[in-house]
Order: sequence, then structure tokens, then C-alpha cells
Amino acid sequence: MNCGCIRYGRGHGRLSVAGASYGIGGAGARMGYAILDSPFGKILAATTGRGLAWLGVHESSAYLETELRADYPRAEIASGDGESARLAREIVGFAIGDTAEMEVPIDIRATPFQAAVWNELCTIPRGATRSYGEIARRIGRASASRAVGHANGSNPIAIVIPCHRAIGADGSLTGYRWGLEYKRRLLEIEGADAGRSGK
Repeated sequence: MNCGCIRYGRGHGRLSVAGASYGIGGAGARMGYAILDSPFGKILAATTGRGLAWLGVHESSAYLETELRADYPRAEIASGDGESARLAREIVGFAIGDTAEMEVPIDIRATPFQAAVWNELCTIPRGATRSYGEIARRIGRASASRAVGHANGSNPIAIVIPCHRAIGADGSLTGYRWGLEYKRRLLEIEGADAGRSGK
């Protein structure tokens, strides 16, 4: 049984997190990964036997590999994984609009608050954005916009959980782990107003 999944269809997504198969820092995990070129940069997808555990975007393969190993220092990690490559191709196809539906098995750790924030991110339609404050209001924590930003930044599977769709209250692009240029590229590909660069 999978630890969880993300389903997208008709413009909206739904996240289900059932607990990870591994401990803190990837303890007990065996992960395979693959790197794929995309219109918005290279993506590295890493999976366990139960699903997608990590996804990052950057121009440098070495940088992505370093970040993966830093996030999961206690995991056994190896490159050249076929399932990771298959998922990466599916995710790129969905991100660029070639497919309208996607279901991705996931194997991630999440606190209840993180899960609530990440699920709300999944409901943001393609081509739309929401402020951190609006996301906080929608999960019933109106005063927690800063905590929402922190949960956004701790999202382990970029693009799949679309944290790039969260923006500042003034419409600026802020707080993307992989860099604002990648956030801008993703939003432009989706047809969203990329806003101002912000800081």
C-alpha cells in the first residue's frame, strides 16, 4: 500500500499523506533518483519503493544531488532509477500542460500543519496564485501566514505540490527554495501572472 498520493484532475489537486516509510533524515530509506531536462530547468526526482519522496529543480545536476543528500543524510541513495525517471517524465508533461490529469504515489513526512498547507497548495488551479495570508485563512489559521511560508519552504516535492503558486500579499514572487527565476518560469509556463521579483 502506498504511503499517500496526489491526484490532479479538472484543474484541482488533492493530497493524501499517510505517513512516510522512513524516519527522520531518511533513516531506513532506500532511494533511487533520476535527472531529467525540462523547459524550466533540470528536475531530480527521487523515489522509494512506495512513491515520490523528493523533487527539486535547478540548472545544475550536481547541486540537485547535493541538496537531495543533504535533506536525506541517513538514506541509502543511488542514481539511475527507472521508476524515478518515469515519474519525472509524467510530472514534466503535466507541468507543461501536455496532460490534464495526474496521479503520483508519494512517500513523504509531514506534520498535520504541513499537510494542511500542502493540500491547500494542491487546490490552487493551474494559472492561478494565492498569497500566504490567503492560504492561512483557507486552512483556518488566519494569523499564521509566516508559518505557512515556512511550511511552503519545507515542501519536499516541488512542482507536484505547487509551492511556486504561493506569492506575497503584494503580488511579488517570494520565498522559493530553488530560486525566484525557476518560480517565474513555472508560473509563466502555467499562464499565471509572474508578478514582480520581490526579495
